[in-house]
Amino acid sequence: MIMETICSTGIRVSELRYFTVEAVRAGEIEVSCKNKTRTIIIPSKLRKKLREYIAKQKIKTGPVFITKSGRPVDRRNIWAEMKALCKAAGVIATKVFSHNLRRLFAKTFYAAERDISKLADVLGHSSINTTRIYIMTSGAEHRRRLELLGLVT
Repeated sequence: MIMETICSTGIRVSELRYFTVEAVRAGEIEVSCKNKTRTIIIPSKLRKKLREYIAKQKIKTGPVFITKSGRPVDRRNIWAEMKALCKAAGVIATKVFSHNLRRLFAKTFYAAERDISKLADVLGHSSINTTRIYIMTSGAEHRRRLELLGLVT
């Protein structure tokens, strides 16, 4: 559920703590991070899944993503779970990082919207140059696009 939440919203791992039962009910979250405040909209499909998750986990109030001891999850918890998933799936663990989920969101959002300013706002970036890093393509991808346009033979 954590991976789906990050991929659906583009939040930073450190912002997971803002996902509370109350915020999920409201459908949006006010996040204060890096001296900025922004609103994160929780898409309806994700809200439905989060409400089901909350009910299944019997969480009445407060943070949605908690450890067995009841504390909010942090970067280390997520890293350990992702590495365990890598091992089970036969994926090289050194290739997997939770921040890649935020990058996946950025690339998907940009592919659909083609608006880097809007993406920067959603991600909470004050500089579009930071956002550009998230959507940069590889040389192979760049060549493929040029070939589709008929600019490279």
